[in-house]
Amino acid sequence: MMDYTTPENWTAAYIPDQRGRSAVITGTGGLGLETGLALARAGASVVLAGRNADKGADAVTQIRQGVPSADVRFERLDLASLASVTDFAARLSRQTDSVDLLVNNAAVMDPPVRLETEDGFELQFGTNYLGHFALTGQLLPLLRKSSRPRVVTLSSVAARNGVIRLEDLQSMRDYNPRVAYAQSKLACLMFALELHRRSKAGGWGVSSIGAHPGISRTNLLHNAPGRGSLRSNARSLLWFLFQPADQGALPTLFAATWPEAKSGAYYGPHRLSETRGYPAPAKIPPQGLDAAMSARLWEASERLTGTVFR
Repeated sequence: MMDYTTPENWTAAYIPDQRGRSAVITGTGGLGLETGLALARAGASVVLAGRNADKGADAVTQIRQGVPSADVRFERLDLASLASVTDFAARLSRQTDSVDLLVNNAAVMDPPVRLETEDGFELQFGTNYLGHFALTGQLLPLLRKSSRPRVVTLSSVAARNGVIRLEDLQSMRDYNPRVAYAQSKLACLMFALELHRRSKAGGWGVSSIGAHPGISRTNLLHNAPGRGSLRSNARSLLWFLFQPADQGALPTLFAATWPEAKSGAYYGPHRLSETRGYPAPAKIPPQGLDAAMSARLWEASERLTGTVFR
């Protein structure tokens, strides 16, 4: 009988054997790459899903360099397009009978001007939240065929400052990049908690867990605000304030694999106001605990994406 008492400083070395389990991870760089690498090393079959085929191929190559026996492949998925989400889910349904783990990881952050997805959603809310909402709903039939399905949805320390503005979810009245990002990441956390509640009530058998990486050394602050922006320069010049991406991926990996990780829980780094360290229970901001607002957000998300969970 395996002892799954949680170590004080949990690392990827503690990941249980993942042979026979399949994982879908959105995002091919940074945290997504590190998550895929660790899961492949533990024996999981990994699908990395992202927009850019060249970056996807590079990520697959990097994982195979670290794990020559890795069962890993890239599939195209643009979370800023509901049509792409539908196409991805349909392809996956033809390729496999079940999915054991879905990691809703990919994100865009702080474009300086308001941009829209293919479907007319504000880019951050549409990509970070609505795209993952639709993806999870469309993969739910495959997840429900797993014996131990889990969905891990990434939030952020920025969720602490988030407010769900149902009357202006797309930030059309007043666009502020950081406010819009915080709303999208609060929505991701509320989605993780609401999916747990609905899975429990509906008997879906799907564990839903939230996680956040603290402040990690990824390219988020380079990609969206753009090189030369104040926040991008801070990321470059003050790199030592950001923990490495493999450390930032630990809360996700803990939530994704550790038997003691609880559905409906939220995990992040344990030190310095959850900005760095090892996985530990994270504090859910008060607005994230508003079950009535979560239900209203869910209903709005169903209308906006045309996705119904069943």
